[in-house]
Amino acid sequence: MPARKSATPNRAFKVADQIQRDLTDLIARELKDPRVGMVTIQAVEVTPDYAHAKIFFSVLVGDPAECEVALNQAAGFLRNGLVKRLHIHTVPTLHFLFDRTTERAADMNALIARAVSSRAKDD
Repeated sequence: MPARKSATPNRAFKVADQIQRDLTDLIARELKDPRVGMVTIQAVEVTPDYAHAKIFFSVLVGDPAECEVALNQAAGFLRNGLVKRLHIHTVPTLHFLFDRTTERAADMNALIARAVSSRAKDD
């Protein structure tokens, strides 16, 4: 008889996905801090014991550092909102981190475009 695979990794992804959807809704509808502008939740990483969650976000308008401070200050309020929405035993403590992936991608695109244009000039 084949060994049964653990469903834990798949469940962690599902919990992280649900946290991402619920946080997006909570931030947009219930968080009234003016320092938090248009925030996009990029990813959520949950520890195996569901005690902590890293939330990676990007900002369309505003200062990312100021927004990060505001979100971390509102983490208790947002966690309380998650307690009401999620049906799991342990709702993780939230830690917000600014995601610089989009900035790095734009920088890489600019470098590639510059290299292509200089190569076209050389040919």
